Amino acid sequence: MSWEMSGKYVGNCSCQLICPCPVDGEPTGANGECRGVNVFHVASGNFDDTDLSGVDFVFCNWFPTNLSAGGWKVGVVVDGGASEAQASALESILHGEAGGPFADFAALYGEWLGVERGKVTFSDGRTPSGSVAGHTSFTFEPLPGPDGGVTTVKNAMFGFAPEFHIGRAPGHSDLFGLDFDGVYGETSDFAFASEMAENAPKGRA
Repeated sequence: MSWEMSGKYVGNCSCQLICPCPVDGEPTGANGECRGVNVFHVASGNFDDTDLSGVDFVFCNWFPTNLSAGGWKVGVVVDGGASEAQASALESILHGEAGGPFADFAALYGEWLGVERGKVTFSDGRTPSGSVAGHTSFTFEPLPGPDGGVTTVKNAMFGFAPEFHIGRAPGHSDLFGLDFDGVYGETSDFAFASEMAENAPKGRA
């Protein structure tokens, strides 16, 4: 199986500012956990002959402790407008069956919560937002950097991108029963593939 996809994501989680999960630190959410939602927009991509361009999906996580300790709970929501072939392709990728960075993740999964369908929305811009109708909605608010720029994290141990913007992203979520109130947020462009460069960063869920 060969696949690749690129686009942009926005996420929030229950950790306090600034989330320590990218550097494999102990989560700072309630009960020492990290509960998070990451909304992805695939600008272009494919899984063998299946075109993934234009699909939005959500990667939900529960981390009981630092990421490398494993025991994650992971669930996925694919936008209802995606075809069954697209949803099936994304399940194979995100479940780690098709190689690439999510295959690395799979060794850390404790429980796969499955794939659901819903109305997933991603909006781009300086303050991107993500939502799943009836379950979560949040807008990223960047932490200001010097000269009007934004604060970034670069070269983290766990990251969906080699560099990403960080900030606040308040909003409640109840996807997969993983209720939480979001505090921390992040956003960036992403590029994943079944075959990635040796020094490419591992994705953060």
